[in-house]
Amino acid sequence: MLERFRSAKGPEILALRAAAAEGRLPAPFAGPRPGFAAALRGRRPLAVIAEYKRASPSRGAINLALSPEAAAGAYAEAGAAALSVLTEAKYFQGSLGFLAAMAGRGLPLLRKDFLFDPLQVAETAATPASALLLIARMFPDAAGLAGMLRCCRAAGLEAVTEVFDARDLDLARAAGAEIIQVNNRDLDTLRVDLANSRRLAAAKRPGELWISASGIGTSQQALELAELGFEAVLVGTSLMAAADPGAALRELVQGLEGS
Repeated sequence: MLERFRSAKGPEILALRAAAAEGRLPAPFAGPRPGFAAALRGRRPLAVIAEYKRASPSRGAINLALSPEAAAGAYAEAGAAALSVLTEAKYFQGSLGFLAAMAGRGLPLLRKDFLFDPLQVAETAATPASALLLIARMFPDAAGLAGMLRCCRAAGLEAVTEVFDARDLDLARAAGAEIIQVNNRDLDTLRVDLANSRRLAAAKRPGELWISASGIGTSQQALELAELGFEAVLVGTSLMAAADPGAALRELVQGLEGS
């Protein structure tokens, strides 16, 4: 599955290389970037990252009618700590332009895509995103991931490193990752199981910030993850598939605040 996603990014990376060779890369964003990690650490019992995800390989179209601007407003009013924005076009119906469209509410934005080339970091730095996602197993070794982490820091971006198992976690730590996202989805079957977060939680170290992603839809599930040591949950499909995504998020957040 990841190789399919990598291949889909090929034309975009070629276009970025041509733009770089011709001096046409966009200038870095000059506006404020709210702190991503800081926004998550400040919430108790844990923070909710609300995701704008129009479609996915496992579900197909989820919600193509909700605009990025409307989603940002609804999520901000419902209590999201940060926003995750799918920008991958082929499989997720995303767009890089969604980041600018969702920046008006002042929440930190996480660019969620398949990023493995330094020019993609430069591309992200030209948007209002505060952070971007790096998937550990898309890199052949820790040195490759470490290089991307250095590019992020140099560009003023925070990096969320996603892991699926203990081997990914070892690679992320060897590369110097500080924000760890555990994905509960099996990449081979696309099935979701929160047991993945339960298994890996025991390996959490002091100073690391951990996020659990995929398969989370209720405050009870989020509270269990908070008890395991996660500082945040990333919630996408269950919100976007709801009749009213903002109301669904509000119910989740209120359930956490009332615990």
